[in-house]
Amino acid sequence: MTRTTPGRPLRADARRNYERILAAAETVFAEQGADGSLEEIARRADVGSATLHRHFPSRRALLLAVFEDGIAGLCEQARALARDTAPGPALATWLRALATYTVTHRGLSLSLLPPGPGTAVGDDPCHVMLHDAGAPLLHRAQQAGVVRPDVAFADLLTLVTAISLATEATGDPAGAERLLTLALTGIHVAA
Repeated sequence: MTRTTPGRPLRADARRNYERILAAAETVFAEQGADGSLEEIARRADVGSATLHRHFPSRRALLLAVFEDGIAGLCEQARALARDTAPGPALATWLRALATYTVTHRGLSLSLLPPGPGTAVGDDPCHVMLHDAGAPLLHRAQQAGVVRPDVAFADLLTLVTAISLATEATGDPAGAERLLTLALTGIHVAA
């Protein structure tokens, strides 16, 4: 998938600046996490701070743009699982893939937290993409009777985000998967 820019097509020099900012942001966020220095990103991209802010008016907008391709891949995986896998395993497999991706991409879990007050989820393209791909998996699992009917997709996204935040410092997907398995199966001993 090619990264997109909002609005009209960019001039060639603006497109190059946009791509350099994204590449620098990927590196800085990988090294420093979601709180990585925006000034450092601008410096590495060889652009001014104003250019960075013209393309990305907020840190959140930059984080979401950095992770757009990965989120698109997760969404495609959700659609494939919906076609090819039984409802319960499809949802669990996709939630594990989401947890693994977020824990191994420092900063993503913070960008998946719900938007602040006054911001609709519909304003956040990553949330919309994840909801459109993941909610049908949840709905199928609920219809099959393998997931409680009162579980909302936002609950699952919050759960995965919390697990990712708790394990992001280690970058260990196995730790995130273990915690997600505990959350999905509960801690009770089967009778």
